[in-house]
Amino acid sequence: MSPAQSTLLAAGEASQHRPLIITLFAVFVAATLVITVWAGRQTKDAADFYAGGRQFTAFQNGLAVSGDYMSAASFLGIAGAIALFGYDGFLYSIGFLVAWLVALLLVAEPLRNSGRYTMGDVLAYRMRQRPVRTAAGTSTIVVSIFYLLAQMAGAGVLVSLLLGITSDAGKIGIVALVGVLMIVYVTIGGMKGTTWVQMVKAVLLIAGALLLTFLVLLKFHFNVSDLLGKAADNSGKGSPFLQPGLKYGATGTTKLDFLSLGLALVLGTAGLPHILIRFYTVPTAKAARKSVNWAIGLIGAFYLMTLALGFGAAALIKPDEIIASNKSGNTAAPLLALHLGGVDSDWGAILLASISAVAFATILAVVAGLTLASSSSFAHDIYANVIKKGTATDKEEVRAARWASVGIGAVSIVLGALARDLNVAGLVALAFAVAASANLPTILYSLFWKRFTTSGALWSIYGGLVTAVGLVLFSPVVSGKETSMFPHVDFHWFPLENPGIISIPVGFLLGVVGTLLSKERPDAAKYAELEVRSLTGTGAH
Repeated sequence: MSPAQSTLLAAGEASQHRPLIITLFAVFVAATLVITVWAGRQTKDAADFYAGGRQFTAFQNGLAVSGDYMSAASFLGIAGAIALFGYDGFLYSIGFLVAWLVALLLVAEPLRNSGRYTMGDVLAYRMRQRPVRTAAGTSTIVVSIFYLLAQMAGAGVLVSLLLGITSDAGKIGIVALVGVLMIVYVTIGGMKGTTWVQMVKAVLLIAGALLLTFLVLLKFHFNVSDLLGKAADNSGKGSPFLQPGLKYGATGTTKLDFLSLGLALVLGTAGLPHILIRFYTVPTAKAARKSVNWAIGLIGAFYLMTLALGFGAAALIKPDEIIASNKSGNTAAPLLALHLGGVDSDWGAILLASISAVAFATILAVVAGLTLASSSSFAHDIYANVIKKGTATDKEEVRAARWASVGIGAVSIVLGALARDLNVAGLVALAFAVAASANLPTILYSLFWKRFTTSGALWSIYGGLVTAVGLVLFSPVVSGKETSMFPHVDFHWFPLENPGIISIPVGFLLGVVGTLLSKERPDAAKYAELEVRSLTGTGAH
C-alpha cells in the first residue's frame, strides 16, 4: 500500500467513525468548559485570577505543572521526531527533562518567595518599576506567542487528520476554533479553571501514553530489543537509526544546531512564563519546590514512554506514510494508535479517536496556560504598573487581563494559521531559546548579583529578545526549506534552526555590559532585603 493510500485510509477510518470522534471531542471540550465555569464562579479577586488564590497543594500543582509542560510538542512532536530520526529525535526528551533541574535548583524557590504574580514582580523589586515591567511584559508575551504557535500547529494537524480536512481553509478554521476556546477558558476560569483543566489533562495524557506504551510492548512480547530492531529495519535506515547523527551529525552545521537546541532546551524552562507563574499558585516556597519534584517524576515517566511511542511508530508504520500525513511527523502518535487497534477495525478507530482527543485536550490546556501567563503579565506589569502607575484596582486589572487574552488569542490565531506545517517540537524549541535568551539572564542576575541595575536588565531582556527573534526570522525555520514557514522564498542567512547558541550568551553578556556601563548605583539595602526574602520567604505574599 502506498503512503498516500494509507494516509487516506487513516482519514477514511476517521471519516467512517466521524460521529464517534466528534462525540469524544465534544465530551472533552464540554467537560473542560464545565470545570472552567465552576472555577470561574470561585474567582473573586486578582489573587484568584492570577494565582488560583494560592490554595493548591504541592501534588496538585506538580500535576498542573506537568500538564502545562507536556504539551503538543511533547506528545506529537517528540513521538514524530523519534519515528523519523530515531536516536536524534529522543534528544528532545532528554533536553526537556534535564531542564527541570535548572528550574528546581535555581529558580523555583527564590521566585516563589520574591514575586506575587509575574516575573516582572521579581525584577521590579529592586529596580525602576516602569521600564523593567514593560520589558518583562513584552518578553513574556513574545515567548508565549512562539509557544502558542506550536500548539496551534498541532491542533490544526490533529483535527484535520481526524476529520479528513485537507483544505487550507479548513485547517485555518480549526486553528481559529482552538483560539476561541482558549480565550473562553482564560477569561472565565482564570488560574483556578486553568489549573484544574491542566490536572485533568495531565492524568488523561499519562493514561493515554501508558496505554499505547503497553500495547506497543505487548506487540513485541515485551522484548525491547525486538522493538528497536524492527524500528531500525522498518525505517529503511538500518542501524544508523539507533545511533546519534541522523538529524544532527551529517555536517558541522547540524552538530552546532544540536548544541544550540540542547542549550535552549536546558536553559529555557527556567525562563518560560507559563511555568514561572505556576510557582505562585502554592502557599509556600517549600510547596513550590515539592511541586517541582512531583513534576520531574511525572514528566520523566512520560518522556520514557515517548521512546516506546516513537520507536513503536517507526516499527509499525512506514516513514513515507508518516511524512505523507504530516511533513514533520506530528501525526505519528495518532497513526500508531490506529495501527495498534487495527487499521480496518472499530478498535483502531476508537483508539485513534481517544488518543487524538487526549492530544486535543492537551493543546487546549496548554494554550490556556500560555494565554493566562501573557495576559496576566500585560495586565499586572504593563497596564496596572506602567499605564495606570499602580493606581488600578483589582477589578480593573482582571478586566484588562481578560481583554488582553482576547488580543493575544487573535494574534496567535493569525500566526498559527501560517505555522500549520512546521514541526511542533521545533517550534517549541524556539520559544525555549527566546525564554533562555531574554528571561533567564535577568531572573538569575536579579536574584543573585548585587550590582545588577535597571539598565542591565533592559539590555539583557531587549538584547536577548531581539537577537533570538532576529536570528529565527533569518533562519531556515522561516524560509529556504520545504518545511519552512514560507517554503517558496529564501531570505535566510543564519544557517542554524535554533538561535540558542548565539542568543543565550548574548543575553547574559548584555546584562553584564549594560550594568557596567550604567551610572546608576544599585540599592544595596533593597538587594539585601530581596536576598533574605528569596531565600527564607520572610514577607512573601
